[in-house]
Amino acid sequence: MALPTRSAVATEETWDLTPLYPTENAFNADLRRLAELVQDFTRIYAGRLTQLAVITDCLDDYANILTIMDHLDHYAFLPQSADTTDAQAADRANRTAAALAQANGQLTFVEAELQAQPAATLAQVAAIDADHAAFIRHIQQAQQDALPPATEKALAELAPALDAPNAIRSQTVFADMDFGTFTANGREYPLSFVLYEEDYQKHPDVAVRRAAYLKFSAVLAEYQNTMAAGYYAQVAKEKTLATMRGYDSVIDYLLRDQEISRALFDRQIDVLMNDLAPVMRRYVTHLKAQLGLDRITYTDLQADLDPDYAPRVTWADAPGYIQRALAPLGDDYAQQIAQAFSQRWVDRAANVGKESGAFATAPYGLHPYVLMTWRDGLPALYTLIHELGHCGQMTLADAHHSILANEPSLYIVEAPSTFHELLLTHSLLTQSADARLQRFALSRLLADTYFHNCVTHLLEAAFQREVYTLIDRGESFDAAKLNTLKHDVLARFWGDAVDLDFGAPELTWMRQSHYYMGLYSFTYSASMVVSTGAYLRWQNGDATALSDWHRFLALGDTQPPLAAAKTAGVDITNTDALHNMVDFLDKTEKKLETLQSEASRI
Repeated sequence: MALPTRSAVATEETWDLTPLYPTENAFNADLRRLAELVQDFTRIYAGRLTQLAVITDCLDDYANILTIMDHLDHYAFLPQSADTTDAQAADRANRTAAALAQANGQLTFVEAELQAQPAATLAQVAAIDADHAAFIRHIQQAQQDALPPATEKALAELAPALDAPNAIRSQTVFADMDFGTFTANGREYPLSFVLYEEDYQKHPDVAVRRAAYLKFSAVLAEYQNTMAAGYYAQVAKEKTLATMRGYDSVIDYLLRDQEISRALFDRQIDVLMNDLAPVMRRYVTHLKAQLGLDRITYTDLQADLDPDYAPRVTWADAPGYIQRALAPLGDDYAQQIAQAFSQRWVDRAANVGKESGAFATAPYGLHPYVLMTWRDGLPALYTLIHELGHCGQMTLADAHHSILANEPSLYIVEAPSTFHELLLTHSLLTQSADARLQRFALSRLLADTYFHNCVTHLLEAAFQREVYTLIDRGESFDAAKLNTLKHDVLARFWGDAVDLDFGAPELTWMRQSHYYMGLYSFTYSASMVVSTGAYLRWQNGDATALSDWHRFLALGDTQPPLAAAKTAGVDITNTDALHNMVDFLDKTEKKLETLQSEASRI
């Protein structure tokens, strides 16, 4: 069945944006008011940020303006992500982007003037509270590569143009690509980007799964040169900005805001490429044997190990599963998350023009929002509970911190979401001692939680490293070069376990928006080291593990990532926690095979 248009989707399957703005008129009024507020703010504070009292007043007013900008931004981009074909949403997003860019340009004086202040003055500001300390920490970091104020202002105002590659990619994928239909087993099936990502790549019928992948790959191939040109514009922009700020490497420049070293970035990729690869090769070889496949192709990697056993989980079932899974975190936390269902945090509809994948975001001071496409089954439940993990962290951070210090480093931002996934698997495992159920739950742990976060995104990161290394050498690329780089990364990880000649797995670089978000991809597996470490503490009977986790969730940006991880009881300054995660996965895969033998005897 073809996807419906957005207008045909039931309201209860969409998110409720009225907490942001009850009407379009209210939004437009705030958009006009923003310009006036920024003008007044600039008149009052520009050139005066030299004394503690003035700086603190300025930061209070600055936080208020940032909150309004945050609400405007959310109201603009959320509808467009739900329907990239909506002309009104596109117009709203473009108008908002222009207004925010102009405002950000005018507001650059705040950071520029603070960067010019003596260390003693900044120390006084930081001493006010943890939120001010976090804000000043970033001001001092930015001092190292700050550009002249006029240049910073120009770059802020150019944001819509500088961000164009990602916008063009979204329009190409979700508005322009027509995947048509494909035929399998004598039947015709509709195909779209979202339908492949959410349905067909996990379809239990291998003929359907592979036929969908061949058509999907063929359509992607038609757009590869356009997409490569857009991606080159993205990395060329990043290289230029890195050079302007004094960095020899794009990677070092992109890691600055994450507050971690190049060594940690390389360590994450290298250890998992070398040590996790054998575990996952063993798993997919087991998958091949259990499903009776002639080979494992790229589109078979996420097939259910036991498709006849997979429970049907409906949207109505989801609250119960999630409540049981989150019970260890306490009633208050579980009840906070339960509001996602009563308050329509989640846009779960499948419709034409909707972006694939999933994300969670929170307008400051309001409830979070989740975009996903719901399909009855455990994979969708894992996606949902993952995004609700972000919601839990965002809600706690907003409650404890101002907008100046509510967002943690990207390096650890995926830890709350993946901890939720671990709790879901734990909940499934404890429902019954039945070997088949236990095996199914462990297969979900490998095929959903760790496959997605420690394989898919890891391979994206390894690919990005190759791309940025090439750019740092002063070289360029086209679609053919990207295909070669991606194929080589996949081959290094999967070896002979996966047939990479079927379809076009090398075009996987076209499927993710993460390449337009700096070095975000590798942080999934980095965050999983933290969440796995905290989970293992709890499993091993550490009485303070969950209370430490609550403190970790509420930190916001008040601690750099290595210190934040230690709050959760996980030391990531060495490789121990990383190797513990790989060892946990190794034992999980071996237990999976043992349970298969037990289930076969029943």
